[in-house]
Amino acid sequence: MERWVEARGKFLQKAALCCTLSPVQLPRQLKTLDDLLAQAEHYANYCMRNTGRVTPALFLVGPDGPLMFVPESLADEHAKDDFAAKARLLCIAHAASACMMTMEAWAKFAKPGEKFDMTEAPSEAFDRREFVILMGESCDGLKQKFLPIMRSGNGKFFGFGESEVPSGDEMKGRFAQILPPKVPDDGLRQVAKAMLKVKGVKVAQHGKR
Repeated sequence: MERWVEARGKFLQKAALCCTLSPVQLPRQLKTLDDLLAQAEHYANYCMRNTGRVTPALFLVGPDGPLMFVPESLADEHAKDDFAAKARLLCIAHAASACMMTMEAWAKFAKPGEKFDMTEAPSEAFDRREFVILMGESCDGLKQKFLPIMRSGNGKFFGFGESEVPSGDEMKGRFAQILPPKVPDDGLRQVAKAMLKVKGVKVAQHGKR
């Protein structure tokens, strides 16, 4: 089924931060793509129930342990591209073996027997639907999950509908192919860390913000 997904742009915070997982951490170690998928779904539920929205985030695991990155903003196309670029650099810098992108998005789907309209963005479509999108990658493959956002009559978050797992084994778009195609060597990791420092991305230590 053809579909078009558009990340929702919102101002988030004053400074981007890469930090160790904290308040929403699951009571187990994060090592695999399945672990990250469970963590991301837990995080999405936590955010929606406490703030009514999901702050976009990248989760990754590597030799340095699990990390979480929150962008400054997804307010426009440049900010979305910047988030994707920093996510790729983080995966290189920390030699990620698996990563998971988590964000709210508008989506529209092709109707049976009708030509899919690629000129109308999902955010502008009359039949648009709200989802939290989970997109994960590892050396063993890809995993995606669409969590339909259900709202009560007053517009407040009610819960997630039955999760939808898109078919296919390929992801396309600015938030796809985040993981490097091969394990980066130490030299490349250091270059990526230097680039992240220039871009203002800092790694917080336990107990520090």
